[in-house]
Amino acid sequence: MRPTEINPQFYQAQLDDKVSALNQQFAEFSMPELEVFNSEKLNYRMRAEFRVWHDGDELFHIMFDQESKEKYRVETFPPASKLINNVMADLVALLKENDIARRKLFQIDYLSTLSGEIIVSLLYHKALDDQWLEQINQILKQLRQHYRIDIVGRARKQKMLVDKDFVIEHLPVGQKTYEFKQIENSFTQPNALVNQKMVEWALDVTTNSEGDLLELYCGLGNFSIPMAQNFKRVLATEISKTSVAAAQYNIEANQAHNVTILRMSSEEFVQAQAGMRKFNRLEGIDLTQYDCRTVLVDPPRAGLDDETVAMVSNYDNIVYISCNPETLLDNLAVLSQTHEVRRFALFDQFPYTHHVEAGVYLVRKN
Repeated sequence: MRPTEINPQFYQAQLDDKVSALNQQFAEFSMPELEVFNSEKLNYRMRAEFRVWHDGDELFHIMFDQESKEKYRVETFPPASKLINNVMADLVALLKENDIARRKLFQIDYLSTLSGEIIVSLLYHKALDDQWLEQINQILKQLRQHYRIDIVGRARKQKMLVDKDFVIEHLPVGQKTYEFKQIENSFTQPNALVNQKMVEWALDVTTNSEGDLLELYCGLGNFSIPMAQNFKRVLATEISKTSVAAAQYNIEANQAHNVTILRMSSEEFVQAQAGMRKFNRLEGIDLTQYDCRTVLVDPPRAGLDDETVAMVSNYDNIVYISCNPETLLDNLAVLSQTHEVRRFALFDQFPYTHHVEAGVYLVRKN
């Protein structure tokens, strides 16, 4: 759907269709009543990326139609935050007047926050040099008269900073506000207010939990750090070095000293826990000392592999956040043999699309 076709008056009907489809999709299981968490109707995305089109002296953002693959000009982007929309217009106006800054520019990525910070990544088909840095610095000075903004330049095997490559988000969750460093070009939840509802839901389903929490695919600690209040300790894994570094910062910023992050894939953790392999990254950490009775997984679209599903099924309680209900359905076919679903949720991360985020809370059968 093109941005110009987004109409807030149709939002509720589209959400109702998603609710009906998700209930029907999971009808083969004994599911509790679906909890539905809606999105803002406009300006809900904290991230956006656009290709750049050069036409003589003109320069503008473009997107491609999913069906026809034809490009179309984007002046405003209603799904994106108001901050992104404001910066888009001002940035392009400055770039198109600067031959060095605009030459070979082919893409612009935006990452904004609820806290009012934004970082822009400029992607080029050319090597970046000191002259580029000087010109971008001048552009940044003008933008900083109105915005709390940073710019990063990227080219083949090259990353150039004007100042820094991250923003600091302040995310309200329940009665507390959490500080999260979010690094450009790494994963963050796109819909901040729906993400807030996801974390609050995960906190709610694990109220009065006993023992420790294991989280796989923890990213920058989006769930791990707020959920630390419900558990004695949290042991979390993440494979991305960038996300692990951000998570370590976020642990300190939020004084979540009962959270430990391991730089491991879920497959590696399965091997380590089973004693199949030894990892130097686990030096000083005795996995047998953890009493993890609950596991939280928020896997990529491919879902959990067979080995991880088998490992996860050994835990008393499972919190499963899924960006792909089809793979959740496949995993649930296995997990339902040992666990029953106590809570079932739909999080509308992606309004006006067919995509939904789903959550299930499973408890071991007696």
